[in-house]
Amino acid sequence: MNVKQVDYNSMTAGDDLVTSLHESGFAVLKNSPITPERIDAFYKLWADFFAGQEKHDYTFEPSKQDGYFPFRSENAKDAPAKDLKEFYHVYPWGKVPTGVEAETRAFYADLQTLGSELLNWIQTYTPDAVTNNFFESLDKMIAGSEQSLLRVLHYPPIEGEVEPGAVRAAAHEDINLITLLVSGSQPGLEAKDKQGNWFPVTGGQGMITINTGDMLQEASGGYFPSTTHRVVNPDSGANVSRYSIPMFVHPRKEVRLSERYTAGEYLEQRLREIGLIK
Repeated sequence: MNVKQVDYNSMTAGDDLVTSLHESGFAVLKNSPITPERIDAFYKLWADFFAGQEKHDYTFEPSKQDGYFPFRSENAKDAPAKDLKEFYHVYPWGKVPTGVEAETRAFYADLQTLGSELLNWIQTYTPDAVTNNFFESLDKMIAGSEQSLLRVLHYPPIEGEVEPGAVRAAAHEDINLITLLVSGSQPGLEAKDKQGNWFPVTGGQGMITINTGDMLQEASGGYFPSTTHRVVNPDSGANVSRYSIPMFVHPRKEVRLSERYTAGEYLEQRLREIGLIK
């Protein structure tokens, strides 16, 4: 897995990002505007939320998909068991608990801004033979979108025996254009290379892992691969809670990804496959 570390402040950052995403579907961004101290404080804020019982007052509505999703709500496509995680979905129009709302709204806005900037880099440094087939530029696809999703994830310690195939996050691909994954509080993220081998995806404190989603793969005709990844269960000596914050950058529903799909059509199909809607 040739996953490049891309320095946000480098003159070659855009080109480095495109090269890494094209070759592996992943890149790691360092020196981003989201500071390590801010990330640590955000994890602490949400750890307190997940530890309490108030979370059940915010249980999600299937028709909206915002709010709290209890432990084992989701499975990866075709996975035999539900993932060992609980999580909270934040949309700009959705409900957010009062105690975490101000910082969460600000975190969402800053990651959305960063996502737009990165999509502009991708648009600029991708070969014309690819971008000429986009129905509109990537950064414009998300302009005015209220579909981008901030997911706050908690993977509790593994207790007792688990059924075969049950892991923190089974092998899957993301649905959206790109994902901005703020460095997790513990290791565990792995990606699969083209030969089927699994490799850990790591970055230092405060770094942001970027990966291609299915929508960008569809729009680019496969130039940017949507790489399969997972979160493995911890070793017995590191069996503690893990927190992570992916920002799934989505286009507006009406955006046409390809001759086959609009973004809205594609999203609905995938949500059915992973069991979040019926």
